[in-house]
Amino acid sequence: MRFSLAGVVALVVCALSVAPAISADEPDLIFKKSTVWKFLTPDHKLATYAIDDPLVDGVACHFTVPEKGGVSGWLGVAEEVSDVSLACRQVGPVTIKENFEQGEEMFRQRRSLVFKKMQIVRGCDVKRNVLVYLVYSDKLIEGSPKNSTSTVPLMPWGDQAPPKCGDYLTD
Repeated sequence: MRFSLAGVVALVVCALSVAPAISADEPDLIFKKSTVWKFLTPDHKLATYAIDDPLVDGVACHFTVPEKGGVSGWLGVAEEVSDVSLACRQVGPVTIKENFEQGEEMFRQRRSLVFKKMQIVRGCDVKRNVLVYLVYSDKLIEGSPKNSTSTVPLMPWGDQAPPKCGDYLTD
């Protein structure tokens, strides 16, 4: 059985159209850096993104993920590796908009056509008044031990006292 390039591209477009949405809020691309040169197809890259916590004003996270090049990366069917780094910081006065659960998802991004996704989840270290962010990837069948954690101590901003994250935890 032979497949034409147009048929493969049409199949990929159809599969992507029924895949779940990446996220309600797309992260901002800061920059990409090539790591492996590929002839006539996109290079392998590291891409650094920024995203604001949609529930906590005044907190932003930056994460870096590898992006595969080559033909599979170009067609959007490559399964990306689970390596990801994360750094979150207070960037203004902190306002927590509503209650949240420990380990609640803040952001999700598809990392393969169907099976793998990367998630950033949020928690609260009540004793230290620190927001804790964890990034990890999981597959439909198995998870990944590769992860990264970042913390944001809630500090005064100007004359505004910081909120107590423990006051916003749900049971």
